[in-house]
Amino acid sequence: MNPAEEYILNQSEPYRGILLYLQAVIEGAIPEVELKYKYKIPFYYINGRPYCYLNQSKDYVDLGFWNAAHLTVHLEQMNTEGRKMMKSLRYKSLEHIDTTVLKEVLEDAYSVKDRKFWK
Repeated sequence: MNPAEEYILNQSEPYRGILLYLQAVIEGAIPEVELKYKYKIPFYYINGRPYCYLNQSKDYVDLGFWNAAHLTVHLEQMNTEGRKMMKSLRYKSLEHIDTTVLKEVLEDAYSVKDRKFWK
């Protein structure tokens, strides 16, 4: 088992369930992603470039996007608290995940995957 999968499985509920669901949706929506363990969290890469990350912190799970400066959909649902460039979808339970929004943000992030981090 790779360290990223171990990170996910070692989380307590409800975070493990949230992380496993996000992992399934991400890998289903963007098949060419590669799950790695970077910066002590699960990080998805596409063609060697960062795409998004999963992080359990406090009482939520963050799905953060590397090229967030270029995202254009569902920005009103993205969290930027304490960060200048990164944006994330934040979940406290499985019931709070809107799969349609999630997939649309993943597709938007995929469409800007080759852009630079900064605008």
